[in-house]
Amino acid sequence: YLNVIEMGKGVFGAEAAAKAYFNKSARNLSRRESALIAACLPNPVRYKVKSGSRYVQSRASMIQRQMMNLQSDPAIRKLIENR
Repeated sequence: YLNVIEMGKGVFGAEAAAKAYFNKSARNLSRRESALIAACLPNPVRYKVKSGSRYVQSRASMIQRQMMNLQSDPAIRKLIENR
C-alpha cells in the first residue's frame, strides 16, 4: 500500500514522496518528515507536505505523538531494530 498510494500530484509511494519532498530516501526521513507526509493523507492533492498549513502541521504533530506512544510496543521495537 505504501509503495503505490498517491502521495501528491504525480507522486506515488512512500519512496517517491520522500524524494519529491525532502530529496532523500524514505529510509533516511526524520520522524517529522515522515509525519508530514502521513499528515497529508488521505488527500495529498489538497493537503501539501510543505504548505505550512495549520491543518498539516497540527496533524503531523499528532502523528508524531502517536509514534512516540507506540515506540515502546514490543512489535514496533522489533520493526525499528530490524530496519
